[in-house]
Amino acid sequence: MSRSSGERFIRGEGRESRAAVEPLAALVAVLAVGAALGLYVAALDDAAPDRGRPTAEATLDRVEPAVTTGGIVEPERLRGVDGIGPAATVVIEADGETWTASPDDEAPAPGGDRRAEAVAVAERPVTVGVGPGQNVRGTLRAVVYR
Repeated sequence: MSRSSGERFIRGEGRESRAAVEPLAALVAVLAVGAALGLYVAALDDAAPDRGRPTAEATLDRVEPAVTTGGIVEPERLRGVDGIGPAATVVIEADGETWTASPDDEAPAPGGDRRAEAVAVAERPVTVGVGPGQNVRGTLRAVVYR
């Protein structure tokens, strides 16, 4: 009988020439590939455009610079603001007074009777000018119907 090249591996000869990976190295490689895939998915998710309607946070981001001068929110500037969406209400509350702006009568009122899950609300603390030289802490709030 002739001896084939495959027989020596069966009997255990030449084992040192076979490729093998240590278990720890294989585990590290699997973890590295998993982490890379996780980072890729997170980056892909962040890069996706937001196709939804404007949220309350985005409305605040547009409105706040329009009503703020020198870090002080001026309620009278709320009247001519353009950053309010079609179904939004912006409210400034300070020193017991409330100023409201909305583009139409269909916009949700803060605390209105619409379903809570259909309304997005965002608010931030601001300094409000209530009179000449009088500044008080207040709240700038945006309520957006989704």
